[in-house]
Amino acid sequence: MKIALSLGLVAVLATVSSLGAFEKEKVDTSSATTELKSGPQVGDEVGPYEVVKAAGNEEDGVEMGEALCYRCRTGGKPVVMIFARKSDEKLAGLLTALDKVVAENADKKLVSFVNLIGQEDEAAKKSAEKLIADSKAKHIAVVVPKDQPNGPEDYKLDPKADVTVVIYKQGTVAANHALPEGGLDKDAVKKILDDATKVLN
Repeated sequence: MKIALSLGLVAVLATVSSLGAFEKEKVDTSSATTELKSGPQVGDEVGPYEVVKAAGNEEDGVEMGEALCYRCRTGGKPVVMIFARKSDEKLAGLLTALDKVVAENADKKLVSFVNLIGQEDEAAKKSAEKLIADSKAKHIAVVVPKDQPNGPEDYKLDPKADVTVVIYKQGTVAANHALPEGGLDKDAVKKILDDATKVLN
């Protein structure tokens, strides 16, 4: 009888021990899958930084190759500001959709511009021109920040973020979308466009 009880106790303790290890494993795993955080967050002020215009929006009063603070130029307007590490079909698709939103909300002064980061100046210029050609965007400028390869230091852009979208109004962030490589899918585009229209209210 004592032997049977002893064996039963050992089995229970082994099970509890296994469950404890399993729970610990669950905690460790979940802590490793933290949300990507890149760029100014909701409620933050969007600071100034210098860029060079490379392509796009021929009616914004800025010459191609002109150096300026584009963020400063937008003032208190509602803005969709994008940081991207490469120009591809998905980014072009976002610009095509976003360009329509900007055009439809011209009366509300909605502005959008794309910052290409992580590239040499000449390569970035060619990428900018291709992005505008592929997207056919007429109301969005593409610029190259002077701070490279990771953009403005104060913005704390995560190197793991392939695309970072910062939506702001009156210089204060209203929404932020940080996307890893391959993360700019249809759902992400929809969320970005939804937040772009929300900031107009």
